[in-house]
Amino acid sequence: MHERNAGRPRAPDDAARLRLDLPEPRVALGMSLRHVARAAIDLSDGLLGDLGHILERSRVGAEVDWPAVPVHASLDGLPDALRRRLALAGGDDYELLFTAAPENRSAIEAIGRRLDLPLARIGRIVAGQEARFRDVRGRPLPVDGHGFDHFA
Repeated sequence: MHERNAGRPRAPDDAARLRLDLPEPRVALGMSLRHVARAAIDLSDGLLGDLGHILERSRVGAEVDWPAVPVHASLDGLPDALRRRLALAGGDDYELLFTAAPENRSAIEAIGRRLDLPLARIGRIVAGQEARFRDVRGRPLPVDGHGFDHFA
């Protein structure tokens, strides 16, 4: 990226464009999680928005470890705040976000291995009614943005 473009989003690379135009629905993952997940949603409206849907309907909060959130390589090289905003508020990821009890961790890891699909544990459900994000040292991290709102 040229210095004069620093801080501005770039056009998606071919891999990102392909994921957007030809998403691969995680049907096998969803079916495999049906006995271990407590809640699940596809990330079509962005992590912030879709996590918010789970939290609202489940009447719980969440702590999310930002360094554990998978971020597409097309966002590499962007300033941290912009990269974080795009990764958390952007949509059309077509991945599954799910919650599960800690005792199901080994079963979930086995599902990921069986499907040859990397799964990331990005946080935990906590008391409260909001999502709180933490940096690499566990300190609160301000998050700018929100998920896509169809009715805004």
